[in-house]
Amino acid sequence: MSNIAALQAVVTTDGFDREPSAAELDAIEAEMPVILAGIELLDAQIVTLDCTPSELDQRRIRRARRRVLTARRELANQAAGAVTGGAA
Repeated sequence: MSNIAALQAVVTTDGFDREPSAAELDAIEAEMPVILAGIELLDAQIVTLDCTPSELDQRRIRRARRRVLTARRELANQAAGAVTGGAA
């Protein structure tokens, strides 16, 4: 039986143990409004899991959904502006 420990070290030292690059951190920063709006929507939905949603809960969920859609639209518009170079 041959020893494969040396081969495993090469296989397991893939790029997964590295820190995120500046470009990846910038992408996360650009998507942060969408992430935060999604968390707010999830929080509003979690509140209503174990009970019937009140009118206030329903309004909170609607507002959170609108914030998610707005954040996604703004991110998409920024990406489209970056692709076209801002010339409209």
